[in-house]
Amino acid sequence: MATPPINQWKTLDKDLSRIGLLEEATQFVARPLVAPGIGLAFIVLAGVFAAILMGAQPGGLIVVFAAAIGAYMALNIGANDVANNMGPAVGANALTLGGALIIAAIFEVSGSLIAGGDVVKTVSTGILAPEAVPDAAHFIWAMMAALLASALWLHVATWMGAPVSTTHSIVGGVVGAGVAAAGFGAVNWPAIATISASWVISPIMGGIFAALFLAFIKAKIIYVEDKIAAARKWVPMLIGFMSGTFAAYLALKGLTKILHISLGASLLIGVLVGLVAWGVSVPLVRAQSAGQENRKKTLKKLFTIPLIVSAALLSFAHGANDVANAVGPLAAIVHAVQDGTLSDKVEVPFWIMAVGAFGISVGLTLFGPRLIKLVGSEITKLNAMRAYCVALSAAITVIVASWLGLPVSSTHIAVGGVFGVGFYREWHAERRARLLGLQKGKVVPPEERSRRLLVRRSHITTVVAAWIITVPASAVLSAGLYWLMNALDG
Repeated sequence: MATPPINQWKTLDKDLSRIGLLEEATQFVARPLVAPGIGLAFIVLAGVFAAILMGAQPGGLIVVFAAAIGAYMALNIGANDVANNMGPAVGANALTLGGALIIAAIFEVSGSLIAGGDVVKTVSTGILAPEAVPDAAHFIWAMMAALLASALWLHVATWMGAPVSTTHSIVGGVVGAGVAAAGFGAVNWPAIATISASWVISPIMGGIFAALFLAFIKAKIIYVEDKIAAARKWVPMLIGFMSGTFAAYLALKGLTKILHISLGASLLIGVLVGLVAWGVSVPLVRAQSAGQENRKKTLKKLFTIPLIVSAALLSFAHGANDVANAVGPLAAIVHAVQDGTLSDKVEVPFWIMAVGAFGISVGLTLFGPRLIKLVGSEITKLNAMRAYCVALSAAITVIVASWLGLPVSSTHIAVGGVFGVGFYREWHAERRARLLGLQKGKVVPPEERSRRLLVRRSHITTVVAAWIITVPASAVLSAGLYWLMNALDG
């Protein structure tokens, strides 16, 4: 038998090489499409689930489309909003990205299903009066447009790498659709002005509290001679304060479905829980610090577990509150389709809460890592102590704002806390360098001082711009979608 010419094998090798390169290229191109494909499958599944529940009821097709849009909204909340709870813990290396995604998914779903609000204002904080809309059909299109517009804006913001407020997105969507459906008189403009004020109030309060906590830790623990002794004294107190704060926070904001608790009662619960946590943590911190070196690295280890716990609790509270707010328009649509009437408040069926809860979990897992990295490490460098200050600031700011009757955004608070920690470190480093320079008879040149900036200024512009345009962008988009839906229906 004759041996094939050598050139024949060369040709075959070239062909096989091309096929291998083609397969590799196909896998490279397909990899970025996996997450959107899974997200699309979840949206379709939500629509199919709604179709099964509605059966052949009148208006069932509208509910199917609304459920799909609600699922899309939930995916975007997971991609954008949850980063604020987990970002600091990941940036401080207290959690791996995978661990943060697992914990956040579990606690977001738990908060949504266990303690999610059972009554939601259909128009998100009383922005639009249902009686101002001509009829149920127009109200349905308005809520549909608001839900889709806010979801689209969150998608764009996530793509830009800007953490924005879910509540503000919903509010903007409702305003735009409300104006398009019933004119400017249908909108509660004083409420809009109050919400606008929260754009400034939320990040400033979050930043101030985070900076104050960090200043306290530096003065009482980090910059003392015997760091271990100081840690044994103050870390249990900080853990007790954190536990009490989160207990009050969850009692006030996260458990409304189970039991309505007043501000005074929630503070009392916080005090009792804080005292118990302080008593339990004293021997634990002492045992954990036994035999450790008198170094800053040891202190970071003592804050790691409290930071992980605080991130989990923030996710639980977020799931309990923001999920209900996000699926409010969907619940309003279902109520209007089934009853044919409009109402200021509607019960949120369990299946709608489930769509919101699991949608957030899926969106976080598929698309959340980008903003988690941004919040956790790209704005400023965080360690366990700094991240702990951000988490504690988020909880206490919500409590103070509730006591003052101020509407605040959890997103703005958390990001403001990160900025607050970074700017405080800049100020503190500048102050120490200036004092050290005076002691040594040296002056730090301006170019060297500018090199020591610890907060990336480029992120300030992106984040603040996204915050400012969230409501108007959602409103304009929602108005356009309402007119399109109304035209197609007519």
